[in-house]
This record gives sequence, C-alpha cells and structure tokens, in this order.
Amino acid sequence: MNLDSYVEKLRQQLLFAADGGGEDGRALAERLLPPIDSATRLVLLEAISAAADEITTDLAPGSVEVRLRGLNPSFVVTTPSVEETSERSLPTPARGRTDAEDGGASRINLRLPDALKIRAEEAAGREGLSLNAWLVRAATAALESEDRRPRPRGSQHYTGWVR
Repeated sequence: MNLDSYVEKLRQQLLFAADGGGEDGRALAERLLPPIDSATRLVLLEAISAAADEITTDLAPGSVEVRLRGLNPSFVVTTPSVEETSERSLPTPARGRTDAEDGGASRINLRLPDALKIRAEEAAGREGLSLNAWLVRAATAALESEDRRPRPRGSQHYTGWVR
C-alpha cells in the first residue's frame, strides 16, 4: 500500500490552508511539512495496524499482518484451509461469544516465560500465523472446550488457587 498519495493530499490541504496567512503563513507551512510528513505516516501506520488487529480478531483462526518495507506497509492475509479448520474443529470467534458481541478488540500485555514464548512462536510459524493470531485462536479454542466440558451437578469439587 503506497502511503505517498495520502501524505501528498494532506500536504496540499495544509498548503491551501496556509495560503490564507499570506507569504508568512505559507513559509511557515513549508517549514512544517517535512516533520508533518513523518508524523502523518506514523499515524496512518497506527490506524492501519489497529484495523489489521480488528480484522484478525474477526477472521480468527485466520490473520492479517501489516509489514513495513521501506516507507510503505504491505499486508499478509492468512486464511485457514477448509481441511485445517474441520480437522482441528477450532471455533471461530462468532461461536461461543456471549459478552463480546460487538466484535471490539482489546490490547493486553501478556508475560510469557521465554521458553513458552519460543514454543508458541514456533507453533504459530508452523501454521503460518502471527503469534497474536495464534494466541487468539488458542484462547478461543480453550474457552470453547471449557464451555463443552460437563459440569458435575451438586458437586463440592473446586479448582483454583488457595492462599
């Protein structure tokens, strides 16, 4: 995706607005354009990255990655094959979602032991997924299997941590 046309449109709009300030306004605008170009590219990349995260959440177990080569981003879309999805019978986010029907995405910090992170990255790589997409799929599958687990009626059995 070439960001140059979007940056150029903003540049032209700024110069047009600066024309109202006369020569001094135009001179100031021309001095501000180089740092504004960089800031514009950064803001556009942040918006594109956020959009890719939202699409990945809705596309799981598929994913959308944004890769930066030079000044312009490119997209890598990974979709699961029909055989892969049916063999693993992993849920999609649309199934089993009760409290997140809006489809929004949240950003969290996750701390993993180094060895576990390496294993997760290797597993994601084998499946052609980003680590984020793989973790979303794994969490979805874990919650889906937990929902299907039979619960004993009237049991006094507890699980968890005690202090």
